[in-house]
Amino acid sequence: MTSTALYTDQYELTMLQAALRSGAARRRSVFEMFARRLPDGRRYGVLAGTGRALDALADFRFADSELAWLRTAGVVDEQTLGWLADYRFCGDVWGYQEGEAYFPGSPVLVVEGTFAEAVLLETLLLSIHNHDSAVASAASRMVNVAGERPCIEMGARRTHEESAVAAARAAYVAGFTATSNLAAGVRYGIPTTGTSAHAFTLLHDTERDAFTAQVDSLGVGTTLLVDTYDIEEAVRLAIEVAGTDLGAVRIDSGDLPALAAAVRTQLDRLGATGTRVIVTSDLDEYAIAGLAAAPVDGYGVGTALVTGSGHPTCGFVYKLVAREDASGRLAPVAKKTPDKLSVGGRKWAVRRRSTRGTAQAELVGAGAQPTDGAVDRPLLVPLVRQGERVHTASLDDARALHVRAVSELPPSARQLSRGEPAIATVYQTEEEHR
Repeated sequence: MTSTALYTDQYELTMLQAALRSGAARRRSVFEMFARRLPDGRRYGVLAGTGRALDALADFRFADSELAWLRTAGVVDEQTLGWLADYRFCGDVWGYQEGEAYFPGSPVLVVEGTFAEAVLLETLLLSIHNHDSAVASAASRMVNVAGERPCIEMGARRTHEESAVAAARAAYVAGFTATSNLAAGVRYGIPTTGTSAHAFTLLHDTERDAFTAQVDSLGVGTTLLVDTYDIEEAVRLAIEVAGTDLGAVRIDSGDLPALAAAVRTQLDRLGATGTRVIVTSDLDEYAIAGLAAAPVDGYGVGTALVTGSGHPTCGFVYKLVAREDASGRLAPVAKKTPDKLSVGGRKWAVRRRSTRGTAQAELVGAGAQPTDGAVDRPLLVPLVRQGERVHTASLDDARALHVRAVSELPPSARQLSRGEPAIATVYQTEEEHR
């Protein structure tokens, strides 16, 4: 086991130390993760990272090496170190399922336990979900505009090596079909793909030699990169070498709509009607949308995807929303700063839908949850119960849920133009839904 306990901020441990000294550390508390707003212009977000977060929670232990470093660095006192040595999260966690759509104020994760055990998880949970959900939210927009054409994740060279693996996973949740990242293939079972770069063509004395070597090694179903020199000549050589059963050609530069049309025409004229045209080259959702009318069969997406297409974080926060009062009951608490308001109380969340199944609102409230099951879809499910993981959904489950979640949103959700969230978040008090 590799401990995840130090994937945290020091203030979580100093708060723990002070709470232990004051006696408040054992107070039952509820923390909530939510985003106050969506990235500017986005219509919905996509939650990803839940499976990774639950794995990380299982490894959140302060072993001798972590304790020794904290002692040497003087981060906390000996009483706190003793408490940390026995740390095990024994509380409960609920959350939106991975792949689910979310909106401003959606309580996508709810953590209940003592203040001491729950406060330590803030940075771990936020860092995973903020990154993975940013990638998944961008990926979902790309998949929407790509339609039936597959999208391949290929951004490992544009981000941190571990972020690259997480990004491949998040993109797969949101509908990407494969990744170029082999570590993601090993770790998560995501289909992998890849053939050659321009360096392979430049290595050989001629482009024909490069194509011949690749086809001899990988077979005629391979994808040949045709924009190292002259594209028209490269396409002609590709079919001469591989025959009309060549799997695909890839274009990685230039005016992609015009080049894709010219290459498609040339392939058809040469009899390679089944050879696919794949495009890459700094694609994002807007570039993919601009290729909708072009004869393209698939997209390879890198930099824009792994950086959230301009929004590399979701702005999730982790806030205390309820804590045990003197009578032993959970009392709502909330931050009142005008530009960072939060809503107190342990919450429920449902998606209000029309009788035809179209999402109309995100209903969030404290107290008794409404029971209109005909149109309301509950969103929070148990993830951890008394410290034990109870949610074991697979990546395929997350992919399927994402398709269902997006399909029930109104058509405006799939627009790329700037606009408000596709549905409004409506807060209800207990009295309002009696």
